[in-house]
Amino acid sequence: MNIYIDIETVPSQDPAVIAAFEDDAEQAKATVCAPSNYKDETKIAEYIAAKRAEIDLEIEMKWRKTSFDGGLGHIVCASIALDDAEPMSFWRPEWHANEAAVMRDMFDCLSDAYTPSTDRRPVFIGHYVTEFDLRFIFQRAVMLGIRPPSIIPFSAKPWDDSVFDTMTRWAGTRGTIGLDKLCRAFGLPEKGDIDGSKVWDFVRAGRLDEVVAYCEDDVRRVRGIHKRMTFQQAA
Repeated sequence: MNIYIDIETVPSQDPAVIAAFEDDAEQAKATVCAPSNYKDETKIAEYIAAKRAEIDLEIEMKWRKTSFDGGLGHIVCASIALDDAEPMSFWRPEWHANEAAVMRDMFDCLSDAYTPSTDRRPVFIGHYVTEFDLRFIFQRAVMLGIRPPSIIPFSAKPWDDSVFDTMTRWAGTRGTIGLDKLCRAFGLPEKGDIDGSKVWDFVRAGRLDEVVAYCEDDVRRVRGIHKRMTFQQAA
């Protein structure tokens, strides 16, 4: 059985983590001063305001990168497809309060799909799945205290038979290639208005349903790439 999988993640919502980033910003802004050759008060104020705005942006970008760290960020939705079936998505409108429930639903689905006595061990397929999706899922499971099903190959290397990582299979273990670029090369549908960098903006704007649709489409794209790379579909 092939299990195509993708998750969407957002930055930390922990008030203590957010406060720490805000403190860093305030401390950095407190040290800003204009160069000594600035004499005009208006220009000095403009310079300081611009530098402080740069600091705010820099700190925000650092906070946004917590969406790559399962110890800090959160899963807002997950989509899986079993073989050629349509993707199934796991999410809740009140996503932050229900992250644990979303993960339990996904784990229950994976457990129900696999019968150890009759099924061969499934292959988990995704783009950068070994170093991001599976790692992030494991980290969130640990943080939330939810035991995942044993069939998920959290420790798999990109070349193991239990996974098929479309990025490393194409670009090698030291190379990278974006999913959209690979789709473009294969003539497969590309992403629309949303990509991973915009997930938080869509979630914050109350457009989680669009994030879920995007996640499902990524699963479909990965399946198309996998079938091309394993010669199940002709070019």
